[in-house]
Amino acid sequence: MGIRMGLPIPIGMPTLGASLSTQSGLLFFAGTQDFYLRAFDSGNGNEIWKARLPVGSQSGPMTYVSPKTGKQYILLTAGGARQSPDRGDYVIAYALPK
Repeated sequence: MGIRMGLPIPIGMPTLGASLSTQSGLLFFAGTQDFYLRAFDSGNGNEIWKARLPVGSQSGPMTYVSPKTGKQYILLTAGGARQSPDRGDYVIAYALPK
């Protein structure tokens, strides 16, 4: 596919879920033990963005492109862990800039 990867990418925490790569060269990791969704540049491995999650995620991020607006979203689920049932479950979406 002609995509060059700047691996290895130090995430800082063990991952519990899958990653997501986009055609534009972004890598997303959400299933870490420190409750962050992180975005990396696949070309150089640099972390370019991160957001704190309300509770841990053990799933891989998903992507969706709106047929109406053409805007791309990164979605993930967080919660559902036996050790934190009182913190709730979430479906979270972030819009990518065009």
